[in-house]
Amino acid sequence: MAPNSTGIIAEFKRKSPSKGWFKPKELEVEAVVRYYNYYGAAAVSILTDTEFFGGDLDDLIQAKVITDIPVLRKDFIIDPWQIAEAKAFGADVILLIAACLTPTEVKDLASYANSIGLEVLLELHEEAELDHICDATSIIGINNRNLKTFEVDIDRSLRMAEKLPADKVKVAESGISSVDTIKLFRDNGFSGFLIGENFMKEENPGEAFKEFVNHLVGQDSI
Repeated sequence: MAPNSTGIIAEFKRKSPSKGWFKPKELEVEAVVRYYNYYGAAAVSILTDTEFFGGDLDDLIQAKVITDIPVLRKDFIIDPWQIAEAKAFGADVILLIAACLTPTEVKDLASYANSIGLEVLLELHEEAELDHICDATSIIGINNRNLKTFEVDIDRSLRMAEKLPADKVKVAESGISSVDTIKLFRDNGFSGFLIGENFMKEENPGEAFKEFVNHLVGQDSI
């Protein structure tokens, strides 16, 4: 993530499995991501899955061209060729989802990603997945949303964070819609905050991001 920034990993996605379309499929990445980059995002997350999120690899390319901050490819990665593909299309970071992989698969995929110059964000949803953490996964994301019920439970995430290795970068994912929530996560050792739906559901996601950051910076200065 970019240093001296908000810590926000701002996400571009047109739809979600639970909410449907936020924005039409014709929406260009540039219309949103340029704001993310300019107003202080630490990184940008791009959904490249087509079926569930309405994205594709062209979105990754477009984001890379107009940003000077790290770009995360967010997808259901299960094979090394997807990692090589992410590198070729401009990603700096890939997402590995523990719920989709065994600990051995995470270790192998993450090690390969590191070998070609990519960092890895390992996403966890429950304590049973803590054994997926390995040396090659430097960034650990805890998803606050239950995959089965889609309910958000921040307290569970905070409890899980206490069990993470001290040398890992902690990222809070999903269900973050207020500055106060970010401050709570910061107080519990998190330095990254992945936010997508909160911005993408607004009429102008870029302006919504700008206002959120202004509020966050204003609170930090108090």
